[in-house]
Amino acid sequence: MPFLDGLHYQESGAGPGVLLLAGTGARGRTWQLHQVPALVAAGYRVVTYDTRGVAPSDTPPVVTMPGLVADAATLIEKLGLGPCRVAGSSMGARVAAELCLHRPELVDRAVLMATFDRPGAFLTAMSAAERRVAGAGLPVEYLAVVRAACNLSPRTLADDQRAQDWLDVFGLPLTGAGGSPSRLDAGQDADRLGAYAGIAVACLVMSFADDLIAPPPAGRRVAAAIPGARYVEIPDAGHYGYLEQPGPVNTALIDFWKEPA
Repeated sequence: MPFLDGLHYQESGAGPGVLLLAGTGARGRTWQLHQVPALVAAGYRVVTYDTRGVAPSDTPPVVTMPGLVADAATLIEKLGLGPCRVAGSSMGARVAAELCLHRPELVDRAVLMATFDRPGAFLTAMSAAERRVAGAGLPVEYLAVVRAACNLSPRTLADDQRAQDWLDVFGLPLTGAGGSPSRLDAGQDADRLGAYAGIAVACLVMSFADDLIAPPPAGRRVAAAIPGARYVEIPDAGHYGYLEQPGPVNTALIDFWKEPA
C-alpha cells in the first residue's frame, strides 16, 4: 500500500502519465473498475489516489481547494508524471481545472467530467439536506435509494438488475471513510466561470445527459469559458456516468488524449 506525503495511491501501466481525480468522498479505486484497465491497454501509466480526507489517506477535519490542488501537484512532481494527462469527475474536475490554472506546466491536457461553474439549486439543496441529516442514523436502505436517485440515470434505474446491483453497492457500509472533508471549504460553492477564462491548457469538458448534480447546461458554460475547450455529452448517464457508461467515456478520453498536442 504505497503512500506519498500522506496520500494513498495506486499506479498501473507504463507510458505517458495520467492522473485521475475522484469526486467528493470517492475512493481512487473507483477508477480501477473501468478507466484504468482501458487506459493501461492504450499505453498509459495511470495513477489514482484517495483524496486527503478519505482514509487510508490522511483525514484532516477540513479539506480546502488549495490543499487538494497542492496534493495533485505533489503527486505529479514526485512520481515524475508531468506534464501529464489529467481527468477528474465532479469535485475532481474542479481540482483539475484549478491545477490547469495554477500549475499549467504540470498538465499536458485535461478532461473535466460532471463539472459545473457554480452549484445549482438542486446541488445547493442536497448539500444543505446532507448537513441536516448527518449523524441522524437514517436506515442504510433509505440512503441507498437516495444516492441511486440522485446519481444515476433513469435508464439505469429502469433496468431491474442494474438498479439492484447499484442499490446493493450503495447499501454497503462506508468503511474507512474517515475525516470530515467539507465541500464548502473545498470550493464547491465558488463560481469560477470568470477564472476559467485564464486556462491555457487544452481541455475537454464532459457532461452526462441525466446528471442532476452537474447538469449539461453547467458543463456547456464551463466549456464556453475555457479558451478552445471542447464539449461532449454522454447519453443515458447520471452523475456517475464514468461508471454507468464506461465505453463512451473511455473512448472520449483516449481519443482526446491521443490527438496531436
